[in-house]
Amino acid sequence: MATDLPEIVRPDEWAPLVIRTDYTDDSAWREVVAELDRVAGAEGRSESPAHMVDDRRWDGATSDEALVAAARDEELSVVFLADGVTMRSPLRPLLALDLGADDDHDLDPVYYRELIDSPPPRDVRVVPDAVHMVHGNLQLANLDFPEFAEAAAADPEGVVRDV
Repeated sequence: MATDLPEIVRPDEWAPLVIRTDYTDDSAWREVVAELDRVAGAEGRSESPAHMVDDRRWDGATSDEALVAAARDEELSVVFLADGVTMRSPLRPLLALDLGADDDHDLDPVYYRELIDSPPPRDVRVVPDAVHMVHGNLQLANLDFPEFAEAAAADPEGVVRDV
């Protein structure tokens, strides 16, 4: 995998960023896209359509590589990956990566030892119809990423469906 991934330019900060990193199943990808489009256009909903990155240069990109590339967008709080798990699971759960997880590196160990020793989760699985809800709540700081991790832990299949 090349370390120089293409720059991502989102036209709208309210549009969730979804990057395809697995190209093994085009039909599964079309299902993910259709579900994201359906949710954004559902009656009474006003979400921006998700910004889809469907570029083979992302094929095989790791979550760490995606985090570095997505972090260039200072307005972005979370990025969603359509990876191998997404393509193989009937739920099509995207991998949500917390872009704010690395903000803890400057913590004073005297006061924040517990947080340093047990950092909060930086990723969680999200079903496509919950992507806009997760993105919007993180962008507005209504909820924190660990709250979504708790919701996933309480789900029988380990995914965020709704909070």
